[in-house]
Amino acid sequence: MTSNERPRLFLRDLLFRIENSAFMESSSSLMLGEKLCAVFKPLIALVEAFIFSLVGCFDRQRPHQRLSYTYDEIVRLAASSPFTVNEVEALRELFNQLSSSILDDGLIHKEELRLALFKTPAGENLFLDRVFDVFDEKKNGVIEFEGFVHALSVFHPCAPLEDKIDFAFRLYDLRQSGYIEREEVRQMVVATLLESGIHVPDETLEAIVNKTFADADSDKDDKISKDEWKAFALQHPTLLKNMTLPHLKYLLTAFNSS
Repeated sequence: MTSNERPRLFLRDLLFRIENSAFMESSSSLMLGEKLCAVFKPLIALVEAFIFSLVGCFDRQRPHQRLSYTYDEIVRLAASSPFTVNEVEALRELFNQLSSSILDDGLIHKEELRLALFKTPAGENLFLDRVFDVFDEKKNGVIEFEGFVHALSVFHPCAPLEDKIDFAFRLYDLRQSGYIEREEVRQMVVATLLESGIHVPDETLEAIVNKTFADADSDKDDKISKDEWKAFALQHPTLLKNMTLPHLKYLLTAFNSS
């Protein structure tokens, strides 16, 4: 299976379960945490496919070396992340490959991320937009190397749980308002269904949103704050299970030794 096929097939499998459970309050086959997780998992699957696609690039061609980061800067990045110096160096080479796929300027543009994941620089995808926005640490329309390392470090097995919870919140906070609102959850559900070609009644869609807010919005103000999200995520560990990619460390180790 190619890396760009992975998110789509994963979505179809998840949403087959979702559709058959009907997402109604009378359905007990999926717990709420699993239901909301099914909307969140495609974003993590996209990050996973992103990593695999980058490593796949190196199976075919080793990138040219850049000298924009000194060894001391690599050491500094390693000290502020769960990655070792060797792993940060491997990430730098992976970053170089992606950032030169269309425009060789040492930055990752959205078209380059889309090309790595979907083999085309054109088209719209909400999940890709969310991943790009979170990796774009400075919010200047490109992914810089430090932001690349910081974002990927969240998925490291040794990353703090607090960082994983915060990253997940930012993926859901589409408008970057500091809250997860009803319309944002609805947009994520609709995008997930459209991506997989699955249609559910409007009543089912509203049931997902209503049940999510009934459990997560503790002060009933029709938006989920960071503190409410943290409490909800800790109550439903399924939400964060895919925030750790155990093979990330091994992929970088294998790449380093090649």
